Amino acid sequence: MRLEIEDLKAEIDGKPILNGITLALNTGEIHALMGPNGSGKSTLANVLMGHPRYTVTGGRARLDGAELLEMEPDERSRRGLFLAFQYPTEIPGVTVGKFLKRARELRVPDGKLNVGAYIKELRESMTFMEMDQGFINRYLNEGFSGGEKKRMEILQMLVLDPRFAILDETDSGLDIDALKIVAKGVNKLRGQNFCALVITHYQRILDHIRPDFVHIMYKGRIATSGGAELVKTLEERGYDWVKAKYGIEEDEHEPAASR
Repeated sequence: MRLEIEDLKAEIDGKPILNGITLALNTGEIHALMGPNGSGKSTLANVLMGHPRYTVTGGRARLDGAELLEMEPDERSRRGLFLAFQYPTEIPGVTVGKFLKRARELRVPDGKLNVGAYIKELRESMTFMEMDQGFINRYLNEGFSGGEKKRMEILQMLVLDPRFAILDETDSGLDIDALKIVAKGVNKLRGQNFCALVITHYQRILDHIRPDFVHIMYKGRIATSGGAELVKTLEERGYDWVKAKYGIEEDEHEPAASR
């Protein structure tokens, strides 16, 4: 399967954020998307998933040949697109077990889920993610620590088994042990039927989820792409190197993108 993004432009509240994004992602690949604050990384994630606050003003996106931008968010999910949120939302009154059960039912063609097999798989995935089994009966993300919320996002990904996963700064706020557990969950799905777009500021998660391709985003565009070696260059030289190399100028009326 293939996710193709062509000259994608989008805005929020009349302010342009994406200024022509072109990317191609195939199952079997891991992509990293890096860039300073304000470059549009999270906007890209939200636009691809169909967040209603964002308005697409140009370009297109196709998921395995189908027009992604014409689909409702739930259809995008059923077709195999998954987003791990940067700031997971608490949902009081809905337990983890019931939430994931309903999500799995929507992925089954006739809606007839084998409940016994589902519970067994869920418990195995929780063990793999080193999560207390009692979380099944807790309300989704309510009272969870930051690390527990991020692990819950990856647990959802394991249960739903998407073809394309967008991980929006899943590493933010994680200590090294939690980071390794999150990376372990992503790597479990790695294979010919899975693709991840790992959005991050830092190299550390990419030491555990080694990308095949790295893209640097700046001021709503892809400034450059390369292999994993690009991460080391960025760590050593920073985003000023990207500005200088590709002739990117700051708008004097806007805050610096590196803030």
